[in-house]
Amino acid sequence: MLVSRRIFLAAACSTALVPPAALAQTAAGAPTAPVSTLNAGLIAVMKAGDQTSFLERFQTLAPIVDQVFDLSRILRVSVGSYWSGLPVAQQEKLQAVFRSFIIATYVANFHSYSGEVSSISPQTRSVGAEQVVTSSLAKSSGDSLRIDYVMGQNAMGWKIQDILLDGTISRVAVQRSDFASLLSDGNATQLIASLEQKVSTLSAGAISS
Repeated sequence: MLVSRRIFLAAACSTALVPPAALAQTAAGAPTAPVSTLNAGLIAVMKAGDQTSFLERFQTLAPIVDQVFDLSRILRVSVGSYWSGLPVAQQEKLQAVFRSFIIATYVANFHSYSGEVSSISPQTRSVGAEQVVTSSLAKSSGDSLRIDYVMGQNAMGWKIQDILLDGTISRVAVQRSDFASLLSDGNATQLIASLEQKVSTLSAGAISS
Protein backbone atom coordinates (compact mmCIF):
# COMPACT_ATOMS: atom_id res chain seq x y z
CA MET A 1 0.00 0.00 0.00
CA LEU A 2 1.52 3.30 -1.12
CA VAL A 3 -0.03 6.58 -0.02
CA SER A 4 1.69 9.79 -1.12
CA ARG A 5 1.20 12.90 0.98
CA ARG A 6 -0.39 14.83 -1.91
CA ILE A 7 -2.78 11.99 -2.82
CA PHE A 8 -3.79 11.51 0.77
CA LEU A 9 -4.64 15.17 1.10
CA ALA A 10 -6.69 15.11 -2.08
CA ALA A 11 -8.38 12.68 0.65
CA ALA A 12 -10.76 6.81 3.59
CA CYS A 13 -18.77 -5.79 -1.16
CA SER A 14 -21.16 -5.65 1.85
CA THR A 15 -20.21 -4.29 5.22
CA ALA A 16 -19.51 -7.85 6.28
CA LEU A 17 -15.85 -7.20 5.41
CA VAL A 18 -15.61 -4.76 8.31
CA PRO A 19 -15.49 -6.14 11.86
CA PRO A 20 -18.93 -5.65 13.48
CA ALA A 21 -17.27 -4.15 16.53
CA ALA A 22 -15.86 -1.36 14.37
CA LEU A 23 -19.23 -0.47 12.94
CA ALA A 24 -20.80 -0.66 16.39
CA GLN A 25 -18.57 2.07 17.80
CA THR A 26 -20.38 5.38 17.96
CA ALA A 27 -19.07 8.91 17.67
CA ALA A 28 -20.91 9.73 20.89
CA GLY A 29 -18.11 8.24 23.04
CA ALA A 30 -14.50 9.31 23.28
CA PRO A 31 -13.11 11.53 20.51
CA THR A 32 -10.76 8.68 19.58
CA ALA A 33 -13.66 6.31 18.77
CA PRO A 34 -14.40 7.57 15.23
CA VAL A 35 -10.69 7.36 14.34
CA SER A 36 -10.56 3.79 15.63
CA THR A 37 -13.62 2.95 13.52
CA LEU A 38 -12.07 4.51 10.41
CA ASN A 39 -8.74 2.74 10.90
CA ALA A 40 -10.46 -0.63 11.31
CA GLY A 41 -12.45 -0.02 8.14
CA LEU A 42 -9.36 0.96 6.16
CA ILE A 43 -7.42 -2.11 7.29
CA ALA A 44 -10.37 -4.33 6.34
CA VAL A 45 -10.60 -2.75 2.88
CA MET A 46 -6.84 -3.09 2.41
CA LYS A 47 -6.97 -6.77 3.33
CA ALA A 48 -9.83 -7.32 0.88
CA GLY A 49 -7.70 -5.75 -1.85
CA ASP A 50 -8.05 -6.99 -5.39
CA GLN A 51 -10.11 -9.97 -4.25
CA THR A 52 -13.10 -7.62 -4.34
CA SER A 53 -14.12 -4.98 -6.86
CA PHE A 54 -13.64 -1.26 -6.39
CA LEU A 55 -17.41 -0.85 -6.12
CA GLU A 56 -17.63 -3.48 -3.37
CA ARG A 57 -14.86 -1.83 -1.38
CA PHE A 58 -16.49 1.58 -1.95
CA GLN A 59 -19.76 0.22 -0.58
CA THR A 60 -17.91 -1.26 2.39
CA LEU A 61 -16.26 2.00 3.35
CA ALA A 62 -19.17 4.35 2.57
CA PRO A 63 -21.17 3.83 5.80
CA ILE A 64 -18.00 4.19 7.85
CA VAL A 65 -17.11 7.51 6.21
CA ASP A 66 -20.69 8.68 6.73
CA GLN A 67 -20.48 7.70 10.40
CA VAL A 68 -17.14 9.21 11.37
CA PHE A 69 -16.80 12.36 9.23
CA ASP A 70 -18.74 15.62 9.42
CA LEU A 71 -18.74 15.79 5.63
CA SER A 72 -21.25 18.63 5.41
CA ARG A 73 -19.12 20.88 7.61
CA ILE A 74 -15.89 19.91 5.85
CA LEU A 75 -17.41 20.77 2.48
CA ARG A 76 -18.83 24.10 3.67
CA VAL A 77 -15.48 25.16 5.11
CA SER A 78 -13.64 23.97 1.99
CA VAL A 79 -15.96 25.98 -0.27
CA GLY A 80 -15.82 28.96 2.07
CA SER A 81 -17.81 32.13 1.47
CA TYR A 82 -19.01 30.85 -1.91
CA TRP A 83 -21.24 28.28 -0.20
CA SER A 84 -24.09 30.56 0.84
CA GLY A 85 -24.39 31.93 -2.69
CA LEU A 86 -24.78 28.55 -4.38
CA PRO A 87 -28.25 27.41 -5.48
CA VAL A 88 -29.68 24.63 -3.30
CA ALA A 89 -29.54 22.20 -6.23
CA GLN A 90 -25.81 22.83 -6.63
CA GLN A 91 -25.21 22.50 -2.90
CA GLU A 92 -26.94 19.11 -2.89
CA LYS A 93 -25.05 17.91 -5.98
CA LEU A 94 -21.77 19.11 -4.53
CA GLN A 95 -22.43 17.28 -1.26
CA ALA A 96 -23.10 14.03 -3.13
CA VAL A 97 -20.05 14.18 -5.39
CA PHE A 98 -17.77 15.36 -2.55
CA ARG A 99 -18.84 12.33 -0.51
CA SER A 100 -18.06 10.03 -3.43
CA PHE A 101 -14.69 11.75 -3.90
CA ILE A 102 -13.67 11.25 -0.26
CA ILE A 103 -14.66 7.57 -0.27
CA ALA A 104 -13.09 6.86 -3.67
CA THR A 105 -9.83 8.53 -2.60
CA TYR A 106 -9.56 6.22 0.40
CA VAL A 107 -10.46 3.09 -1.59
CA ALA A 108 -7.99 3.90 -4.37
CA ASN A 109 -5.09 4.55 -2.03
CA PHE A 110 -5.70 1.94 0.67
CA HIS A 111 -5.97 -0.91 -1.80
CA SER A 112 -3.60 -3.62 -0.57
CA TYR A 113 -2.29 -4.96 2.71
CA SER A 114 1.35 -5.65 3.57
CA GLY A 115 1.34 -5.85 7.34
CA GLU A 116 0.31 -2.27 8.13
CA VAL A 117 -0.64 -1.62 11.74
CA SER A 118 -2.63 1.39 12.90
CA SER A 119 -2.30 2.94 16.34
CA ILE A 120 -3.98 5.79 18.17
CA SER A 121 -2.59 7.82 21.04
CA PRO A 122 -4.98 7.72 24.02
CA GLN A 123 -3.95 11.29 24.81
CA THR A 124 -5.72 14.05 22.88
CA ARG A 125 -4.90 17.75 22.80
CA SER A 126 -7.37 20.60 22.90
CA VAL A 127 -7.56 23.25 20.21
CA GLY A 128 -10.40 25.53 21.23
CA ALA A 129 -13.57 23.45 21.31
CA GLU A 130 -11.96 20.70 19.22
CA GLN A 131 -9.84 17.74 20.23
CA VAL A 132 -6.91 16.51 18.13
CA VAL A 133 -6.39 12.75 17.96
CA THR A 134 -2.99 11.47 16.85
CA SER A 135 -2.96 8.30 14.77
CA SER A 136 -0.23 6.52 12.83
CA LEU A 137 -0.06 3.83 10.17
CA ALA A 138 3.10 1.73 10.43
CA LYS A 139 4.36 -0.53 7.65
CA SER A 140 6.31 -3.73 8.16
CA SER A 141 9.33 -1.91 6.67
CA GLY A 142 9.35 0.38 9.68
CA ASP A 143 8.07 3.46 7.83
CA SER A 144 5.22 5.26 9.52
CA LEU A 145 2.69 7.88 8.43
CA ARG A 146 1.40 10.21 11.14
CA ILE A 147 -2.13 11.50 10.73
CA ASP A 148 -3.81 13.86 13.20
CA TYR A 149 -7.59 14.14 13.21
CA VAL A 150 -9.35 17.31 14.33
CA MET A 151 -12.48 16.18 16.15
CA GLY A 152 -15.53 18.31 16.81
CA GLN A 153 -18.91 17.58 18.34
CA ASN A 154 -22.27 17.99 16.70
CA ALA A 155 -25.71 16.60 17.54
CA MET A 156 -24.47 13.11 16.60
CA GLY A 157 -21.38 13.23 18.81
CA TRP A 158 -17.70 13.35 17.88
CA LYS A 159 -16.92 13.66 14.18
CA ILE A 160 -13.77 14.16 12.11
CA GLN A 161 -13.68 17.79 10.91
CA ASP A 162 -10.18 17.98 9.46
CA ILE A 163 -7.06 15.89 8.88
CA LEU A 164 -3.54 17.12 9.62
CA LEU A 165 -0.87 15.14 7.80
CA ASP A 166 2.37 14.96 9.79
CA GLY A 167 0.53 16.97 12.42
CA THR A 168 0.55 20.24 10.49
CA ILE A 169 -0.83 20.13 6.93
CA SER A 170 -4.59 20.75 6.94
CA ARG A 171 -6.51 18.79 4.34
CA VAL A 172 -9.39 21.27 4.54
CA ALA A 173 -7.03 24.20 3.93
CA VAL A 174 -5.53 22.47 0.89
CA GLN A 175 -8.99 21.69 -0.46
CA ARG A 176 -10.12 25.27 0.09
CA SER A 177 -7.18 26.52 -1.96
CA ASP A 178 -7.80 23.96 -4.71
CA PHE A 179 -11.55 24.59 -4.81
CA ALA A 180 -11.24 28.38 -4.99
CA SER A 181 -9.88 28.27 -8.54
CA LEU A 182 -12.94 26.27 -9.66
CA LEU A 183 -15.58 28.43 -8.03
CA SER A 184 -17.20 31.64 -9.15
CA ASP A 185 -19.98 33.55 -7.39
CA GLY A 186 -23.14 31.50 -7.52
CA ASN A 187 -21.68 28.74 -9.69
CA ALA A 188 -20.05 25.45 -8.70
CA THR A 189 -20.34 23.78 -12.11
CA GLN A 190 -16.57 23.54 -12.66
CA LEU A 191 -15.93 22.18 -9.18
CA ILE A 192 -18.66 19.56 -9.52
CA ALA A 193 -17.31 18.48 -12.92
CA SER A 194 -13.76 18.31 -11.56
CA LEU A 195 -14.77 16.14 -8.61
CA GLU A 196 -16.85 13.88 -10.85
CA GLN A 197 -13.86 13.39 -13.13
CA LYS A 198 -11.61 12.60 -10.17
CA VAL A 199 -14.09 10.01 -8.86
CA SER A 200 -14.24 8.39 -12.29
CA THR A 201 -10.44 8.33 -12.58
CA LEU A 202 -9.89 6.99 -9.06
CA SER A 203 -12.44 4.22 -9.59
CA ALA A 204 -11.51 3.49 -13.24
CA GLY A 205 -15.10 4.28 -14.14
CA ALA A 206 -16.64 2.00 -11.51
CA ILE A 207 -18.29 4.89 -9.65
CA SER A 208 -20.45 7.53 -11.29
CA SER A 209 -21.65 10.48 -9.24
